[in-house]
Amino acid sequence: MNPVSKNIQQQYQGYIDTPLLWKDHTVLGLEQLLLPALETPNFNDTIPDNLLLGKRVERFVVSELEQIQSIEILLQNKQVQNKKITIGEIDCVLKQEGIPIHLEIVYKFYLYDPAIGSSEIEHWIGPNRKDTLFKKLTKLKDKQLPLIYNEHTEQILHNLTLKADKILQRILFKAQLFTPYQQNVEFNLLNQACLNGFYVYQSDMQQFSTCKFYIPKKVDWLLEVQAEVDWLDFNQFQENIDALLIDKKAPLCWIKFPNGELQKFFVVWWN
Repeated sequence: MNPVSKNIQQQYQGYIDTPLLWKDHTVLGLEQLLLPALETPNFNDTIPDNLLLGKRVERFVVSELEQIQSIEILLQNKQVQNKKITIGEIDCVLKQEGIPIHLEIVYKFYLYDPAIGSSEIEHWIGPNRKDTLFKKLTKLKDKQLPLIYNEHTEQILHNLTLKADKILQRILFKAQLFTPYQQNVEFNLLNQACLNGFYVYQSDMQQFSTCKFYIPKKVDWLLEVQAEVDWLDFNQFQENIDALLIDKKAPLCWIKFPNGELQKFFVVWWN
């Protein structure tokens, strides 16, 4: 296995190992697609080096679905158009045990900010504060899932010999969650197993001066922390992240504590 394919396999395994953001109930009426665990998940497709994280995850989802015998994929990444104007895109239509399902796919990184909103769902925001969990759930509920009922989707479904009112609606929403350093957060609706690290403000970084650091490229945010990388010392790391933070980009980083413990964390610019 060459280094590129090994890296993609690690990314795929990182996707597979990421838990659903919730699973045994609905959130805002949204229900997850529950899949059986694969015994030996392998990604056998090729991926362009420049394929962005979100599209990469969609490829990983399709690969996972194709390896499940009870699932037949009927449609993926289908644009719905009114004449030449695109009004939306359907991520996937599949059959599970013969039952047709419209599936929307989401993979996100969220940080817990108790100052935002007043509920568990509202406290989770994107690393750069451009999106929130609540906004994404609302978009799924109000825009993405209802697209299956749009009049301009009817012909697409007709070609599959399907009718919208016979199709179940499901999402596959995985996420990595990060909480303020050394703060406990209560989980009621969301899956605590998604907790994957912490975040700190730039002004609080000095407490980690004896640690080592690594800044993975964004497509490697999926990976578990790898021990065999070119670790940076504190000063080198500071130089690297300062430029990102000035541009209001909060990087996901890996940290190695003096005792050898490895963790993921974000450094944020917005305190």
